Amino acid sequence: MTVHTLSRQQEVEGSPEEVFPFFGDATNLEAITPPLLAFQVTTPRPIAMHAGTLIEYRLKIHRIPIRWRTLIEQWQPSERFVDTQIKGPYKLWHHTHSFEPLPGGRTLMTDVVRYSIGYGLVGDLAHSLFVGRDVASIFDYRAEVIAPLLAADIERRAASGNA
Repeated sequence: MTVHTLSRQQEVEGSPEEVFPFFGDATNLEAITPPLLAFQVTTPRPIAMHAGTLIEYRLKIHRIPIRWRTLIEQWQPSERFVDTQIKGPYKLWHHTHSFEPLPGGRTLMTDVVRYSIGYGLVGDLAHSLFVGRDVASIFDYRAEVIAPLLAADIERRAASGNA
């Protein structure tokens, strides 16, 4: 089984304590996932996040409906969390989200995704033809939309006294 790794970093405004709650709300995945995937969180809300939380989603990959279930393996507020696929389109999906403080009240967010689609040479070919590009495009989209969504979330929480 070939395991691929995608790593992305992005600097955003706000301290890890201000930034983390946005990513700690699983329903925000709907806003940071490309519309083409028709991504929906199907777990009843509110979702209490902690190590051991199971989250279920529905999405479409190349118009094929998929159900996806992930487990929050690690949960360290303002520092990191790790989700792994329990059921879904990949043989392996292990996603580490890290948040590091930067000078000036900014945060460096790092995503490291280890994934495999399995199926030997067929899987390697599929990865070369479209899966690798698809995974990268999801994170490209996130990089574009996170800053304004995050700023609005921080502002909303500050206005409501939940910063």
